[in-house]
Amino acid sequence: MVEEKLKAAGLVLPAPATPTFQYIPVTVHAGVAYVSGQLPKEGEEVRITGKVGAGVDLETAQRAARICILQGLSCLKAAIGSLDNVEQVLKVTGFIASAPGFVQQPKVLDAASTLLAELFGERGRHARSAVGVAELPRNAPVEIEMTVAVRF
Repeated sequence: MVEEKLKAAGLVLPAPATPTFQYIPVTVHAGVAYVSGQLPKEGEEVRITGKVGAGVDLETAQRAARICILQGLSCLKAAIGSLDNVEQVLKVTGFIASAPGFVQQPKVLDAASTLLAELFGERGRHARSAVGVAELPRNAPVEIEMTVAVRF
């Protein structure tokens, strides 16, 4: 059902990210999946780079946030078999590389939250934090992690 919604929206899950460092993309314990922070990778590269508010505008940052969510969903699907096994998206944490004076981090993360609600309905509504940071890996403007209740 969720993948049909993705297809209807013209969205395709990318290949699951493969870690470059010592971590795994998703840990599942006691019915909860913890999705590691995802960068806006297209292929193996972060193509949107820089700080939001200086070189990266709000709309581009929102596009990066959607890419992060798709990447996270791809990793989640690989870990749990089907996105239909998601009971509830519990929490989304977004880290936004912000130029001095940029204070619209919640607007950046809204793009991710909206996509999750579109795909999962009420199961996609979640608690969240939108955090401005000085730098992110690979000069990405956005990194997003999720905590998701799952069933098997």
